[in-house]
Amino acid sequence: QVKLVESGGGSVQAGTSLRLSCKATAAIANRYCVGWFRQAAGKEREGVAAITSGAEATAYADSVKGRFTIFLDNARATVYLEMNNLNPEDTAMYYCAIDFPCWVPDVGRPGVYKHWGQGTQVTVSS
Repeated sequence: QVKLVESGGGSVQAGTSLRLSCKATAAIANRYCVGWFRQAAGKEREGVAAITSGAEATAYADSVKGRFTIFLDNARATVYLEMNNLNPEDTAMYYCAIDFPCWVPDVGRPGVYKHWGQGTQVTVSS
């Protein structure tokens, strides 16, 4: 039973940065992928970024390429999303999720992820 806990969200001004964290409560022995997804009010959930457990590959949505970076700390069982140059369109509830076994990070198919966190809110004001 894997539980994920997100943190790091908040209210910020456009052009600033935030780092989100996603910590797993237990180690995962199998090869896995972690994805970050977001859902704005009245919108469908969309993929943001994803990474394999060994950091061999990453994937990003076009809207965040060059601004967001996903990375992990296996010793701490934590995956991070560094968000730079935020804009109001980034306002959403951000969720992390894990899929295993997994060899290819996928930001386009949220339905394949097996375990989800509770989310952390990011609000960006102009």
